[in-house]
Amino acid sequence: MNTSAIKNIILVHGAFADGSGWEGVYNILAPKGYNITVLQYPMTSLEADVAALNNAIDKQEGPTLLVGHSYGGTLVTEAGVSPKVAGIVYVAAFEPEVNESTFDLVQSEPIAPENGIMNPDEKGFIYYEKAKYHAGFCADLSKEKAAFMYASHGAIAVSCFTTPVKNAAWKTKPSYAIITTEDKGIVPSLQYKMAKRSGAKVTEIQASHVVFISHPEEVAAVIEEAANEIIN
Repeated sequence: MNTSAIKNIILVHGAFADGSGWEGVYNILAPKGYNITVLQYPMTSLEADVAALNNAIDKQEGPTLLVGHSYGGTLVTEAGVSPKVAGIVYVAAFEPEVNESTFDLVQSEPIAPENGIMNPDEKGFIYYEKAKYHAGFCADLSKEKAAFMYASHGAIAVSCFTTPVKNAAWKTKPSYAIITTEDKGIVPSLQYKMAKRSGAKVTEIQASHVVFISHPEEVAAVIEEAANEIIN
């Protein structure tokens, strides 16, 4: 690792997944001396989720790189304005504009038929349809892995998706975007549109929505590239 590179990295999972999905990326980066934080957050409201990320940012010593997957991209967009944050890596992630919500972005492009995000239940939480989870969320993983991920996926409050962000860190922080060309969760056309708007440096990977699980080496390489380029 370059001695002048960013050493602090916070990995932020998306909806219908959890922090354990980052294990492959962690196992590549941690032995190289990076200080890795794998965030867990409540998924009860956008405000609560951002507060959890801000708490993690506050504990970092020195410049920090935020890495967000999917809905995690919305969180790093909001919290990334912290002076401790040096840059952002979007991994098949949402990149909202100020006063724009995750749901606004979802509605801006056709939704893939494989997508299985269900309507909110009576308590306002959203789950993923079991029959569509493998094809719609993690098609390049084994059926066994997909079955376990489905069994452990957490519900997310619909307000997490419908609440607009107040900040757009990509306007002031260097940004990188991994675009997944086989994605059924966030269609590639939307990913390209967001990356163009944010000016993110783009890397394409032929992968499903969970590229950070199926292609950890390639994802880790982009994170390292960002960590080395932003400070130097």
